[in-house]
Amino acid sequence: MVRSVLVLAVCAIGGSFFSVTAADEKEVKLTGTLMCAKCKLKLEGVKKCTNALQVKEGEKTVTYLLDDKGNGEEYHEGVCGGDVKENVTVVGTVTEKDGKKWVKPTKVEVKK
Repeated sequence: MVRSVLVLAVCAIGGSFFSVTAADEKEVKLTGTLMCAKCKLKLEGVKKCTNALQVKEGEKTVTYLLDDKGNGEEYHEGVCGGDVKENVTVVGTVTEKDGKKWVKPTKVEVKK
């Protein structure tokens, strides 16, 4: 009996953990400045060209690293080497890893 109650409690806790994790991953729309995290920002721990979006949130500027193909993306051309693209909109899900914010883009719109 005690064993059954323990198993049910563990399942309930595990189930609530997974539902919270899934709920935290909602799609967001971010607009900001696209740049290369390696070339422009020289971010610690970034060893290869990675797209980054800097977004103004209140008084702070927040950097989101894009979980994409990096320099293999069409929109990376023009930001590698230190240039930037303004008014870029990224739609995707945000996560945090090793103290950095990441966005897995489902859509990237570069204004021309």
